[in-house]
Amino acid sequence: MSEEDHDVEKRRGFLRQLVGAGSALPLAPGLAGTVIADMAVAVAEPAAAETAVQPQAASPVAGYICFGPEEAAFVEALVNIMCPADEFTPNGVDCGLATFIDRQLGGDFGRGAKRYSRGPWLAGKPQHGLQLPLTPEQHFKAGLAAANKASVAKYGKGFDEIAPADANQFLTDVAAGKFEDPRLSLALWFNELVYPLFTQACFADPIYGGNADKVFWKMIGYPGLPATNAVNMIQYRGKPVPQAKDPKSIVDFS
Repeated sequence: MSEEDHDVEKRRGFLRQLVGAGSALPLAPGLAGTVIADMAVAVAEPAAAETAVQPQAASPVAGYICFGPEEAAFVEALVNIMCPADEFTPNGVDCGLATFIDRQLGGDFGRGAKRYSRGPWLAGKPQHGLQLPLTPEQHFKAGLAAANKASVAKYGKGFDEIAPADANQFLTDVAAGKFEDPRLSLALWFNELVYPLFTQACFADPIYGGNADKVFWKMIGYPGLPATNAVNMIQYRGKPVPQAKDPKSIVDFS
């Protein structure tokens, strides 16, 4: 195995390393009432060191509806680190993962539709899930700005400009709670919002923007919608499913 292959394998192993990464803490006490105002500054007003960074331009064909250029560059770098190209899949951007995350945050989920959005915002137990006065879109963008600031502080560069090996270690450290921000928990941001969106992007129906060409379904032998047939689930338990060679999505039945 070449050094490059070893690096790709190490980065793909990122998905297996995030076990019990950090105690996902809620917003720091006393900050819940001001976090929305602070977030606006964090998202719209980068630190002086960050303004000197020239981020990689986002994909022009992605047609992002939620992310600005700097945010798109961060997310594209993130999904490429978490899903590097190999013999199983293209890189995360080509798999549509950044597009899926953008669409989710730009829709009802990102706006927090049907969520309880009034306080009081008290510290909850981990099993209570997110206890924040932010919509998922606001939370994602605030965490992204904080993470990029941490990257600049550690490496002197924005996240999308650091070397892949450094970026992989940076994300692992973020998930483990090794970086602190006075406004929010970066471990909570990554483990409870970013990582779930990433896994959904991999395995959701391609109609939602990710899992391009059903690449992840093909990788794991999942036939798509036909898998909802209980008889087939019993018949092919532990066996290759013939339909998995040509998975079917919602679009195929439209």
